Amino acid sequence: MYIGELARLTGATPKALRHYEALGLLGEVRRAGAYRRYSQQDLAQVTLIRQAQALGFRLAELLPILAGIDTDWAALGRHIAAKRLQLHEEIARLQALDARLQAIDGEIKDCLQRA
Repeated sequence: MYIGELARLTGATPKALRHYEALGLLGEVRRAGAYRRYSQQDLAQVTLIRQAQALGFRLAELLPILAGIDTDWAALGRHIAAKRLQLHEEIARLQALDARLQAIDGEIKDCLQRA
């Protein structure tokens, strides 16, 4: 498949796909003349990249794993644990913000009832 079809199937832009290739996340991409030809393996790889990004992983974090440089599953587990910790911290921050907003909303309602 060509870059346009891969982009359509994965939701990635052609520019992002070329960037993944330049970083080495897709390995060697075959060419038909000047056109890139992507395989089903490339489709699966881009889908995995997009899912990992949606979970908060940066491309730099994915590179050692997807390029085959670092297949240390324990290291990947630590990465996931660190991402989960960041997520829990963000949830706590947002819950505290929500509680403050709720308190302010309550104060405003009290003021309106007294007026």
